[in-house]
Amino acid sequence: MGAENIMSEWLRWTAPAAALVSLTAPAYAVQYMSVAEAQKAAFPSATLTEVQPGRVWKTNGGGIFVLDHVIGKHLYIDYAVAIQGGRVKRVDILAYRESYGGEVRSPSWLAQFVGKSGASPLKVGSDIRNISGATLSSMHLTEGVKRILAAYGH
Repeated sequence: MGAENIMSEWLRWTAPAAALVSLTAPAYAVQYMSVAEAQKAAFPSATLTEVQPGRVWKTNGGGIFVLDHVIGKHLYIDYAVAIQGGRVKRVDILAYRESYGGEVRSPSWLAQFVGKSGASPLKVGSDIRNISGATLSSMHLTEGVKRILAAYGH
């Protein structure tokens, strides 16, 4: 049997299996909200003006909307923080790419940030609950919100 026939025979048997694996392999990158949807959820009736392209917007009522991303365990988490009067008004997860740890999208977990200011400790394990199986995502999102408050929460 020549090399060409061996390759043809190999493809005949492996191509269907490869196709099946690619069809059944889960896709973990999930887009939950667009930037516009997150802005509307945070500031329903406000007019937003972009002050830092693709990253920071100010509202006509003094609010600030910041788009950011942090590393989960291996992949980026896109999230947004809405600030009003120097305090977190809302945190939304826009895209989550990890295969586990998506519990950081839980409304009850995200609600822990509401009302926090730049003076708040924001520490996982004390004032922010850790999520088992999402420890790094919990820590990195908390650090991200803290960084945004330090920069824009005054």
